[in-house]
Amino acid sequence: MTSPHDPVPFEPDGASDSIDLLTAALRRDAADLDVYAQVVTVTLAEALPPGSVVVERKRSMADRLAGRAGRVDRLEVFLGEQRLVLDLKGGQPTGEVCKEVRGVVLSRRPVALDEWVRELAVAIAARAQSDARARAALERLVLGE
Repeated sequence: MTSPHDPVPFEPDGASDSIDLLTAALRRDAADLDVYAQVVTVTLAEALPPGSVVVERKRSMADRLAGRAGRVDRLEVFLGEQRLVLDLKGGQPTGEVCKEVRGVVLSRRPVALDEWVRELAVAIAARAQSDARARAALERLVLGE
């Protein structure tokens, strides 16, 4: 029997369960888009190599005066030949899944937030299979630590 503090398996034989857990964790704060964007951005920045996550922020005058980073307007995640884009402008999230080879976008597919999260979970779970740093960060995300 496992406890909530046991490591989450990101193994091929439990891939479906791992992806479901990761998807649930990525959706956990989706009700508040600002919080959701911050959580996903920080988690992905920890889990993926530098340059894999590009964040565009909008800084209000209050953000600038307070030294805050501002709210996330757009998030791009590069995983191999896949680029996942989440646009949060206007408070209505829109997602896009792109296939990209050597900087050339071969296809674009608009997706709803739920499907974007699922695609991201599948791509990250695959990455975690071979990357210990990504695996550790994702386990922290899933466990809510």
